[in-house]
Amino acid sequence: MDDLPELRLSKRDAMTPERVRRLAGARVAVLGDVMIDEYLTGRVDRISPEAPVPVVRGVEMRAAPGGAANVAANVAALGAQVWLIGVVGAGGAAEVEALLKPFGRVQALLCEDAERRTIRKMRVISNRQQIVRLDHEDEHPLSEAAESAALAAVERALAQCDVLVLSDYGKGLLSDRVLAGAIARAKAAGKRVVVDPKRPEFTAYKGADLVTPNRGELARATGMKVGADAEAEAAARTAQRQFGGALLLTRSEQGMTYYPLEGPAIHAPTVAREVFDVSGAGDTVVATLATALACGFDMTEAIALANHAAGVVVAKAGTATLSLEELIAAMRPPRGPEPAGRLLSWEEAKAQRADWAREGLSVGFANGCFDLIHPGHVALIAQAASACDRLIVALNSDASVRRLKGASRPAQDEAARACVMGALKGVAAVTIFEEDTPKEIIDALLPDVLVKGADYRIEDVVGADVVQARGGRVLLVETVAGQSTTRLLAKG
Repeated sequence: MDDLPELRLSKRDAMTPERVRRLAGARVAVLGDVMIDEYLTGRVDRISPEAPVPVVRGVEMRAAPGGAANVAANVAALGAQVWLIGVVGAGGAAEVEALLKPFGRVQALLCEDAERRTIRKMRVISNRQQIVRLDHEDEHPLSEAAESAALAAVERALAQCDVLVLSDYGKGLLSDRVLAGAIARAKAAGKRVVVDPKRPEFTAYKGADLVTPNRGELARATGMKVGADAEAEAAARTAQRQFGGALLLTRSEQGMTYYPLEGPAIHAPTVAREVFDVSGAGDTVVATLATALACGFDMTEAIALANHAAGVVVAKAGTATLSLEELIAAMRPPRGPEPAGRLLSWEEAKAQRADWAREGLSVGFANGCFDLIHPGHVALIAQAASACDRLIVALNSDASVRRLKGASRPAQDEAARACVMGALKGVAAVTIFEEDTPKEIIDALLPDVLVKGADYRIEDVVGADVVQARGGRVLLVETVAGQSTTRLLAKG
């Protein structure tokens, strides 16, 4: 990518949390091939005696929106309003709607066609490895009645949305007639059209503003190589002549490159820190792009957002979405080495915790007044730090200490207590909470390890239920007998 200018945001403050949260005001319509992704997960202990195939035991199944439905889920997960238009089999509308309900504001405009099955992709997985995929679908053309119903739904959605996404998985809905009709209606309404393509060439997308192929799709559409920068640009320009719009090429580990109709290409290097599963990453890219464009971000900003969104979801298993807060955290510029134990606001602590999570680091949490640091405190912190990769210590504010300990406390104000606590070995960050209990800050940080002294019972530890419910653990550490701040102050 050495010869390509890299993407630069047009505004200094383009990616502040406040601006990214504008995505929640977007209104997007998605027209395309609606599917259900099913995951059957189990363990393989042996090979079948009937045939040389693995025996999968202890199977658990989950289902998720797939295809165009996954695009809609990605839009809604960012807080935006989305209209999903597609065709499913008899009874499929209720099933898809149920899968979409947890994601937020999705209005499903689904046509049920008794002559077709709802498309399903069933994946059998063991030890994080996909063994086989079973596809249930019909290949015959859609009926004219179903096409007309889809176009009528497009008209309804266009009256309320700002961008139309065409999610083409090549499963029959986006026929020549439907593509031409949808694009013409969007253009007449003054709405942008973004296409995630699957056609063997892109002429049918004529009139679209932006097409977002991956390398394989661009190579197939042009019959050209797309590896090196010069090859990719030649293929992109050829494809652009087919449909007459801009093109964003997703290049896997090489990031993505934007080719405007006029002017030089712009490259966005990949920001993924870990790649676990690329399933659905293209859905996330087109969904984030469309959402950003719908609420007024310029193309450079929209691409930056989509690039970071993709970097988050490829670290997740299966077709996945990301929340607005995950995207905000991903958009923050990389930090240099942090001073150990620095005092953070709640928002800074949440961002730091998210950064550590993306790096695969476990985060521990301890809390208390920690008025005068004594050997008992030091022992607790040492044990807490050894149980996690990064330890956050939350201190009661001065007002909170007074309510708990009386008007004569604390002996040291919160700034002094934070300074001393932050200097202890193993403390990665310090924050302060105003409440009498740390429940709210635990809910905000969701630590992996919650640490208290062994003089507590787990059922009495504030936040234990929250941490354990998400797979974390509560650690009760040994206390040092005879050590307390009250005793120290009494001696003074």
